[in-house]
Amino acid sequence: MLVLAITLHNIPEGLAVAMPLRREGFSPFKSFWMGQLSATVEIPAGVLGAAFVLVAQPLLPYALSFAAGAMIFVVEEVVPEMLQSGNADLATLALRLGFVVMMALG
Repeated sequence: MLVLAITLHNIPEGLAVAMPLRREGFSPFKSFWMGQLSATVEIPAGVLGAAFVLVAQPLLPYALSFAAGAMIFVVEEVVPEMLQSGNADLATLALRLGFVVMMALG
């Protein structure tokens, strides 16, 4: 389930990198590959994170709280921009669906 959740999370994460690049005039090919490259840090960071959790297990609740706060900040920044596209209903439905899927996986 964790792998599925990470995979589903990586799709909008890559889009969050690629779409602004495309809007700024980068080619579709370059925008796509920059979005892909943004995920390459996840493998070594995941290994380091797993090692860190083993060492600093008492800090885990605080670290997870920090991560949750970062995700709330991302949503706070993305929601107003997605509502400006003219597809507010579809964007809101997609956000809700994504939230429900991730909660069901958790």
